Amino acid sequence: MANRPPFRTDSVGSFLRPAYLHQARREFAEGTINRAQLTEVEDKAILELIDQQKAVGIKAITDGEFRRGFWHIDFLENLTGIEGYTADSYNQKFHGKAAPAYNIRATGKIAFNPEHPFLDHFEFLLNAVGTDSEFVAKATIPSPTMILRQEILANDGSSKIHQLYPQIEEFYQDLAQTYRDAIAAFYARGCRYLQFDDTNWAFLIDSSKRESLFEKGINPDEIANVCTQIINESLRDKPEDLIVTTHICRGNHASSWLFSGGYEPVAEALFATKYDGFFLEYDSERSGDFAPLRHWSNNGSQIVLGLITSKFPELEDAEQVKARIQEATQYVPLENLCISPQCGFASTEEGNKLTVEQQWDKIRFLTEIEKQIWS
Repeated sequence: MANRPPFRTDSVGSFLRPAYLHQARREFAEGTINRAQLTEVEDKAILELIDQQKAVGIKAITDGEFRRGFWHIDFLENLTGIEGYTADSYNQKFHGKAAPAYNIRATGKIAFNPEHPFLDHFEFLLNAVGTDSEFVAKATIPSPTMILRQEILANDGSSKIHQLYPQIEEFYQDLAQTYRDAIAAFYARGCRYLQFDDTNWAFLIDSSKRESLFEKGINPDEIANVCTQIINESLRDKPEDLIVTTHICRGNHASSWLFSGGYEPVAEALFATKYDGFFLEYDSERSGDFAPLRHWSNNGSQIVLGLITSKFPELEDAEQVKARIQEATQYVPLENLCISPQCGFASTEEGNKLTVEQQWDKIRFLTEIEKQIWS
């Protein structure tokens, strides 16, 4: 089954930026180079990255999110009815280095922007990867529920969502329609592998966040079901030959994290979503055990086990990783399992605390595991 996405060894999507790209972004911010000059540097870095991914055996090729500052904000702020803004601080506290104080907010009715720059970004990737080889161009965007989390779950009191949407169900409907339109737009540009990245489920897992929601009068279990409905409505018209997966993230910035806890509180709602694959973080005790996988149903979807960390350079013990894969087969057949790093290597442009070569060592390590388990 892993001859099509998600592949037996896959990646979440973001990779460490080369030093010359960091320099170009600084120069752009300072005004010493223009947008066209920055784009030229980004193009060069992405073409190099494509070759590097192919060399280590990855079939799902991304642009590394090299044109972004954040894994999610750059996409969301280019939707209609959403703006990016500089806040006093980021609205979530990382266990480690604080994230940049930039976020998004709703300013009007939300819709997909047909001129969204990510469409051209993907087309550049697709043209570079091609469509007649073993490699597939993969697009990654944040889940629609990231807007819900920002406006409702993590609302600091400044959200105007209830003024914009007196009937909150209309907000949920607009989120789904926005992403139906996004899916259609990416598909029209040739995308056949799309991933929704999502920290919202991890927010609903974390015991301290669940407690804070109850204190606000919000039932996290009811919200989890709302998220399932939004996602399934987003996927309602998905073409048969388009693979859409999701990555459930617990936060990733400069090797730090946000949320902790096993999948049990959201497992039923999560696995009721109609994704073709689920990238699940399983690199530490913070992720819990495999028991929540019993809620997964064998409807052709794949479970991608994120058994190695993208946050630190040390390689995991191969025998322990293989043992964990076998442990997971208690709940999911081996043919429905894949492996990947637990997260991207640079969810924000700063990147995690390892070198580019150590990043590729992690991927090569996984491809060796794949050969030993599935060959």
